[in-house]
Amino acid sequence: MKKFLVLGILFALPITAYLFFASGKNNFAKLPVLTENVKDIKKFDTNTDSIISFKEHISVVAFFGSDLEKIKGNTFNLDKKILEKYYDFNDFQFVIILPKEARAETEEYVKEFKKISESSKWKIAYGDPAEVQEVFKSFKTPHKLNSDNYTPFVFIVDKDANLRGRDDEDEGKLYGYDSGSVAELNNKMNDDVKVILAEYRLALKRNNRDLEE
Repeated sequence: MKKFLVLGILFALPITAYLFFASGKNNFAKLPVLTENVKDIKKFDTNTDSIISFKEHISVVAFFGSDLEKIKGNTFNLDKKILEKYYDFNDFQFVIILPKEARAETEEYVKEFKKISESSKWKIAYGDPAEVQEVFKSFKTPHKLNSDNYTPFVFIVDKDANLRGRDDEDEGKLYGYDSGSVAELNNKMNDDVKVILAEYRLALKRNNRDLEE
């Protein structure tokens, strides 16, 4: 009985993973690269004192400014609708880029969110306001940061530090996803995160097959 149970699990897991990733409307189509080679943040200070880099990670990137009290709803939406589904993927990371003056407030903010989220897995990078602006401008989006270095839009950056998005039927090129809109997170961003994770897993399988041959 145990033998059949183990075989059933081994058979079911790949199918479950396939159905999970294939459930997006894009069905394994690659997400378009909208901006190549965005500026990396490996020289920024971090909340863990370890280096944070876009390279070799699939990153969801947020610029949430210095007034964190205002964006609790956005962060909650993002965490519950997108992030908590993907925290266990080793090559996935959630990066919040903030001005340095927000550091003290951020530590309390993360502690507070631990009660309802996986905030211990958030990666937070701190830079001078001018440095934050420079990174944001390298994304080359139609969006802007306000005077607090904040935007509600969050972005998908691939392992080569390219900004990914979609050719959206409603808005044209979709560079970022509005973290204040549950519908946009559910219907568009979730789909696109699935697609890019599936894209890399298919590429990894092909590479492994080529090595075996």
